[in-house]
Amino acid sequence: MNQEKGNISIHTQNIFPIIKKWLYSDRDIFVRELISNGCDAVNKLKRLSSIGEAKVSDDTKYSVKVKVNKDKKTIEFIDNGIGMTDEEVKKYINQVAFSGAEDFIAKYQDKMDESNQIIGHFGLGFYSAFMVSDSVEINTLSYKEGSEPVKWICSGGTEYEMSASDKTERGTTIVLHLNEESTEFADEYKLREIIKKHCAFLPTEIYLENENAKAKDKDENKEDDKPLNDIHPLWMKSPSECTEEEYKEFYKKVFHDFKDPLFWIHLNVDYPFNLKGILYFPKLDHELNTIEGQIKLFNNQVFVADNIKEVIPEFLMLLKGVIDCADLPLNVSRSFLQNDRNVAKISKHISKKVADKLTELYKKERETYNNFWNDINMFIKYGCMREDDFYDKVKDIIIFKNTNGNYVTLKEYLEANKEKHENKVFYVDDEKQQAQYIRMFKENGLEAIILNSKIDSHFINFLEMKENGVKFNRIDSDISDTLKDKDSDNENKEEIEEETKTLEGLFKNILSNDKVKVNVESLKSEDIPAVILLSEESRRMQQMNSMFQGMDTSNMFQNDETLVLNRKNNLVKAILSKSSDESKKEDIKLIGEHIYDLAMMSHKQLDGEAMAKFISRSNKILTKLI
Repeated sequence: MNQEKGNISIHTQNIFPIIKKWLYSDRDIFVRELISNGCDAVNKLKRLSSIGEAKVSDDTKYSVKVKVNKDKKTIEFIDNGIGMTDEEVKKYINQVAFSGAEDFIAKYQDKMDESNQIIGHFGLGFYSAFMVSDSVEINTLSYKEGSEPVKWICSGGTEYEMSASDKTERGTTIVLHLNEESTEFADEYKLREIIKKHCAFLPTEIYLENENAKAKDKDENKEDDKPLNDIHPLWMKSPSECTEEEYKEFYKKVFHDFKDPLFWIHLNVDYPFNLKGILYFPKLDHELNTIEGQIKLFNNQVFVADNIKEVIPEFLMLLKGVIDCADLPLNVSRSFLQNDRNVAKISKHISKKVADKLTELYKKERETYNNFWNDINMFIKYGCMREDDFYDKVKDIIIFKNTNGNYVTLKEYLEANKEKHENKVFYVDDEKQQAQYIRMFKENGLEAIILNSKIDSHFINFLEMKENGVKFNRIDSDISDTLKDKDSDNENKEEIEEETKTLEGLFKNILSNDKVKVNVESLKSEDIPAVILLSEESRRMQQMNSMFQGMDTSNMFQNDETLVLNRKNNLVKAILSKSSDESKKEDIKLIGEHIYDLAMMSHKQLDGEAMAKFISRSNKILTKLI
């Protein structure tokens, strides 16, 4: 062909897509785009060969090769795909308005099936090369018989040169001459990581070759002989074709987590949108691990981004997994996603599939579901609070571990306890700290549920709004009627009233604290001298108080702790009987303070000063026993 010079045709309407597409993108995105184009070219040739429109040897090994030369500051992208004629170069390269992939799809759409989608129907990917290059060369030879090889050179402006090429093998080679700001990309290891990040699952084998290392022993470069990608990722297969071991191996390989996942959900949807993927519920070491979730978004096996909340429901970002959706563009923008109808449908569908899987586990493998609960309840509770539809689907399979070690639903708990405390749910958030209250409950045939994760304080408020009339109370917020000995209180009301008045006054005087409320009750557990109660409303106000960091809110919330004395306890009886004995005044004060501190220690940790006084007082009491 004759040498030709000219200007790339860029019309006004094409300038803005280029700016929007690349101005805020990662600079390494050019690697993905050029490799994707190479895979595109291979896929086109495979399709044409399968329908008899291209002659290709049956033993052809398709690939995309990336060659890097640090000395020359060049990167080459080489494919053995469809190639281009000089007319196609003029049309698809010189005129930015056209997209070769779109033309190809329009021509062969009726002969394609969904397993042969073309990646590069996004138009301007090739021009990402100029983000990092002083000049770009194309050497290409079309598959069409009689075609001549073409060479195209452009130095970053709109001027180009086209001439005959010496290329003898079908396909396209793109050579990037890196600019000074981009020489970092000529590093083999950096380039390898970029390819693994963006192209780990592209459908054509990708190889990386370091030309500077050619002179060295080949044994040192064995990785050049291995593809950097997996051309048949697990999520592209039918779930029926995948084994449990394959799911686990894929999880460990992709997310570098060497603990087996709890379970997974394989998404495989063809209508009304194309969606494939696998979502894993990971095994957690501790609650904070939930912030390390990772959902990778792909488009036809091309990596797009991590954790795009418009596509994946926000609460599922706590999971690990891959989503492959061909209906989204490679270069997703927030504005596009917010306005695309498919995005909301995809997000809802994913949420529904998760709810369906959880329900299936609950109904068919209840014991397994119970065993998973500690790891998955964070996802479920967060999802319920974020999406009403999700809550409606899973509300009947939300379970709680109770103080008897059993797992129950809210409905089951309320039904079992309706005669003792209707519509009231008692809960524990620290089993060790509240051990005495738990023992009291168990001795009296009562049970509480365990809510000890950080999300539970929010989830309680949420459930009270959703479940009409249900009220949550911590186990130390109230003395349930079933803990009281009502028969004892009815024996001699006048005597009881007098004892109550005496004990209340005595302990207010002993504690020298007007803010402490003192009540006297007859409890069935006679060995417990006293307990501290804090109303649920006051506790929640204090939790709100803790959120006002840096503000002095000490006077905003009243201390509402109550000391409940057990008149049936022998120690309390002894104090009452000796209350008028002046010689026992010091001992009564000592024992009274100790009873208060012991009750407080079952309620919450003592502060430093209170603990020091408790230890000193304990030593005095022990000394008196000798």
